Amino acid sequence: QVQLVESGGGLVQAGGSLRLSCAASGRTFSRYDMGWFRQAPGKEREFVAAISRSGGSTYYADSVKGRFSISRDNAKNTVYLQMNKLKPEDTAVYYCAATMSGIWFGENNYDYWGQGTQVTVSS
Repeated sequence: QVQLVESGGGLVQAGGSLRLSCAASGRTFSRYDMGWFRQAPGKEREFVAAISRSGGSTYYADSVKGRFSISRDNAKNTVYLQMNKLKPEDTAVYYCAATMSGIWFGENNYDYWGQGTQVTVSS
């Protein structure tokens, strides 16, 4: 069982930056690949980024590539999402999730989810 708690969301102007954190409970965090997803009002939840259990591999949605960076600290049981050059279309609730499936795309492949943190980017 893994419990995930996101933090770091907020209101920021376009072009600004935010860093989201996702703290995991338990001693098995390093066994999970971790992902970030987001859901904008009226839209389906979409994949943003993922990182392997060791942190050695990462992958990004095209919409955030070059602006967002995912990282993790297994000693602190935490995964991060650094978001730079934010755009109004990045406005969404951001969720972190954990998977052991080895498949990073598709929310159905993730076993555990946080409650989400709101990110609002004003123009």
